[in-house]
Amino acid sequence: MPSDCITYQESGYYSKIIVDYLNQNDAIKPFYNRFSSLESFENQIVEKAKNYASENRKVLVDVLKKQYLQVDTSELVTKNISLLEKPNTFSITTGHQLNLFTGPLYFLYKIISTINICKQLNNKYLHQNFVPLFWMATEDHDFEEINYFNFKDKKIKWSKNVSGPVGSLSTEGLEAVLAVFESQLGTSENALFLKKMFQKAYLEHKNLAAATRFLANELFKNEGLIILDADSSDLKKLMIPHFKDELLQQSSYKAVSETNAKLLNYDIQVNPREINLFYIEDNLRERIVFENGIYKINNTKFEFSQDQILQELENYTEKFSPNVILRPLYQEIILPNLAYIGGGGEIAYWLQLKSTFEHHKIAFPILILRNSVLLISEKQLKKTQLLHLTVADLFLKRNTLLNKKTNELSKITIDFEGLKTTLKTQFQVLQTAAKQTDKSFLGAVNAQEKKQLKGLLNLEKRLLKAEKRTYKETLDRIINLQEALFPGESLQERKQNFAEFYIEVGPDLIPKISEELDPFSNEFSVVIVG
Repeated sequence: MPSDCITYQESGYYSKIIVDYLNQNDAIKPFYNRFSSLESFENQIVEKAKNYASENRKVLVDVLKKQYLQVDTSELVTKNISLLEKPNTFSITTGHQLNLFTGPLYFLYKIISTINICKQLNNKYLHQNFVPLFWMATEDHDFEEINYFNFKDKKIKWSKNVSGPVGSLSTEGLEAVLAVFESQLGTSENALFLKKMFQKAYLEHKNLAAATRFLANELFKNEGLIILDADSSDLKKLMIPHFKDELLQQSSYKAVSETNAKLLNYDIQVNPREINLFYIEDNLRERIVFENGIYKINNTKFEFSQDQILQELENYTEKFSPNVILRPLYQEIILPNLAYIGGGGEIAYWLQLKSTFEHHKIAFPILILRNSVLLISEKQLKKTQLLHLTVADLFLKRNTLLNKKTNELSKITIDFEGLKTTLKTQFQVLQTAAKQTDKSFLGAVNAQEKKQLKGLLNLEKRLLKAEKRTYKETLDRIINLQEALFPGESLQERKQNFAEFYIEVGPDLIPKISEELDPFSNEFSVVIVG
């Protein structure tokens, strides 16, 4: 891995709240439990062991065993599920939407980070067991966010009219998506593997949840990854007291609203609703709203009195679905979990939830920012060096990078800061004299200063533009390189799919990435592939 890495804080790709969290800024400390370090787990283990109900553990294992009955998985996954029966076994969890064919690259990085943390914990804390767990967001409903992936600059999209939770969506119609994907793949051994994987996932499984489980299992079963679909009546029954509290007291709305008021210096990631529950059926996922003493299912004719909604909760618990505010609480109640691994946006909204956990008396997990990675080929790395760039340079915004390189390439001084300073000094002398005479003269001096400074700024811009034309060939090569690594001036991991790299690297891709990642590092990992 190249040594000139860049920290998340310096990269410019993370929000202020995440930068302050990583820097352990005092302003953020009230909003999390323990900071993400290997040493923090010692006390987290003690707290979670006291806080997690043993009967929840039994329900969890029973549900997992049922969900894996039809899954061809590894001995290690089966062993890890059985280990969860033991009181000294804990999970490390990440989660993600059911993106088509895994979606963007960071799907992999979340899971790899989770697996690598478990490896470190199992080496350090020898009297406990730590298992990696992937939470499938089967109850989400935003199909437009998950119905595509990018491959070689082409958006491969699944067009379908849908409603309700995405996990239960039929995979019917994905033959057409495979045909488009196959036309781009080629005929190499790696291409045939990807085609077969897509076929098995989407053409041999009836719904999106089963297809996603197959994919994640195929990619990570040898690392012992457990995959959970929490859309389970048995698991949701563990939430009945907490769902009752939500329906009757709206406690999460109060708690998160108070927290948001304390986070005025930051962009708020999520805003709570009065009731943070959905009512779901196969083709329905709508908010539960409380109006004039009646519980209504939004955009439907369903209505319940208080006694009726509580009876519905007891009898049909599976129809109640937590939204983004309550899902983390649900996770930590049903799992013996110590830490959650997520992206910047996820960690930001978890930081809004600690007071909700305190209200429900549930241990708040350690929050760990997933690894971020730049995959670069040997050829691209060589181009970087020939252009006298560092890898850190490539993280700069396009215009900033081009200005920097133009200044380096130019044989003349483009920066006019010295001239501006001299001009300001000269006008300070004039201003001193002007203050001793008519005010209108002072106004004229100030106006002239602004005019001349503006003139210098315009000349500086014109000179920079002229020099960019002089070095256009080199700058175009820089643009092409940066665009290949940061498509659309965005992070590669947010745009590209793993298939694009698997075609070139093959089965060594995930092991290669895994070897390079330290889950407790706050630096972008630059991994050479191909």
